[in-house]
Amino acid sequence: QVQLVESGGGLVQPGGSLRLSCAASISAFSIYTMIWYRQAPGKEREWVAHITTFGTTSYANSVKGRFTISRDNAKNTVYLQMNSLKPEDTAVYYCNKQAPLLQWGQGTQVTVSS
Repeated sequence: QVQLVESGGGLVQPGGSLRLSCAASISAFSIYTMIWYRQAPGKEREWVAHITTFGTTSYANSVKGRFTISRDNAKNTVYLQMNSLKPEDTAVYYCNKQAPLLQWGQGTQVTVSS
């Protein structure tokens, strides 16, 4: 059964850091571009960052310079290191692979608040 399991979220003060993980139970994980998304309350899900099979990364302007996406193909896992967090980063964070998308996981809640 194909699964995406996100973890690592929590409550953090502004300026703090979190590291999210996404374990993907898919075959040939290494050949896929992996993507982090987020969905804030009352807003649509948005793209945050992606990492290609070659390790090329790209970021939304809102997180550039603060977030770093990485992957460990041996562990079928993609990470999102989030630094200098802001209240507007509060959202449920999800991962998925390049299209066609897999069934969404449960996500991991990130709350940035003092």
